[in-house]
Amino acid sequence: MTAPEASERQPVLAARRISKSFNGVQVLFSVDFDLAKGEIHALMGENGAGKSTLVKILSGFEQPTSGEILLDGKPVRLPPNGAAEALGIVIIHQEFNLAEHLTVTESLYLGREVTRFGVLDRAFMRRETRRVLDQLGSHIDENALISSLAVADKQMVEIAKAISRDARVVFMDEPTAVLSREETLILFDQVRKLRDKGTSFVFVSHKLNEVMELTDRVTVLRDGQWIKTAPTSMMDGEAIAQLMVGRELSSLYPAKREPDVDEEIVLSVRNLTTGYVRGASFELRKGEILGFSGLIGSGRSEMMEAVAGLRPRLSGDVEIRGQAMPSGDIRAANAHGLAYMTKDRKGKGLLLGEGMTVNLTLQNLDRHLKTVYLDPKSETTAMERARRRFDIRVRDGNVVAGRMSGGNQQKLLLAKVMETEPEIVIIDEPTRGIDVGTKQQIYHFIAALAREGKSIIVVSSEMPEVIGLCTRVAVMREGRIVGMLEGEEISEQEIMRYAAGLKEKLAS
Repeated sequence: MTAPEASERQPVLAARRISKSFNGVQVLFSVDFDLAKGEIHALMGENGAGKSTLVKILSGFEQPTSGEILLDGKPVRLPPNGAAEALGIVIIHQEFNLAEHLTVTESLYLGREVTRFGVLDRAFMRRETRRVLDQLGSHIDENALISSLAVADKQMVEIAKAISRDARVVFMDEPTAVLSREETLILFDQVRKLRDKGTSFVFVSHKLNEVMELTDRVTVLRDGQWIKTAPTSMMDGEAIAQLMVGRELSSLYPAKREPDVDEEIVLSVRNLTTGYVRGASFELRKGEILGFSGLIGSGRSEMMEAVAGLRPRLSGDVEIRGQAMPSGDIRAANAHGLAYMTKDRKGKGLLLGEGMTVNLTLQNLDRHLKTVYLDPKSETTAMERARRRFDIRVRDGNVVAGRMSGGNQQKLLLAKVMETEPEIVIIDEPTRGIDVGTKQQIYHFIAALAREGKSIIVVSSEMPEVIGLCTRVAVMREGRIVGMLEGEEISEQEIMRYAAGLKEKLAS
């Protein structure tokens, strides 16, 4: 079923001439948006376009500076801090909103506990939680603590929370960022079923293929302004991307540069074993971009954390330019020119309550000392250089990292890693949760680093990314490297054959 044209129905939720400013800096400019009953409406735009701000206004987490919100055609002031759930408006946040010490069942029913004769009806709540999880095709234990769950499972709990609330309007902000393709398809099937029963969805995503697959209409914002709203069936991914960035994206990926086969081996990993990774071996050459692909849970991040010294290895050897690295010693790896860029920029990469400069120089304070004190001039110069080099765009130079767009946060994180002047860089999920225009920039930054002679490892769940960037691609499955692909072998079909266990060709 495809949703009828929105013009045929009364919008369940609408924004009229919405503007918003933070500390005198305007981020939305008289934006209109409407959501029909039983519709999946994509909200698209580059990071910094105003999508998240509009979602927060439409769900009551922010109040507009001017303009009005209409619910069922009537002006309304939405209550703050999630209280709009009482009106049937639910948001699945991009950042998890879960209490780590609670169980899955307690998380789903937090603030709306079910009682019987004045006592919590735990059996009923557990049964209902199990029913919703089964509906989503999830095998998560309803009694498990949130703190014990993997990132993808926490995302499924967030989705289950929203679905269990019988919402009229559901905002989904990058809900598939950490889900496997199978989990994504199950989620989409449930979203369609709920849409067909009259639930309305706003889908915020940077994955154009998913937008084309799932949604009924698309609204594009750029620089805080409404650009276009149209049925998804009348658009294509290329047209949406052009509207988002205001220019053609004819060269998303830079031209590949094959390193010389005789180039120096700068990183050698032999028979590396951790709690999950088993017997992993590979080499990285100077100036090379080596990709690591595989399904979620294949062990890619765990292996790279062990290579970088962030976690101990049970056995195996890591050598940087022939120098053996001690297990679990990130300082030794850093001292020998290896840096690791985490995939969790909000949880592990940046201090969200601090400014850009503090984040940039935190890992390399020695460079900015004057006698025993930090030299503000040196730090300011470094920040100006990083803003130019990585095109970090902010209206307010004193903004804290948590207020920056996802794309600018990712650029700041990359700048922070490169501030240590590494020769080997491991980049885990380089473009998770960022828009297509910023993706293009990140890809060109990575290629430029390789041209400078830096050696790069790219770990990515997006196969087009490793195919477009990397001259070799290692595929992992169940903690093992099962294939090393080169040249014409590097394709989505071939990567999936190895990732799914249909083929195996151990690296020599």
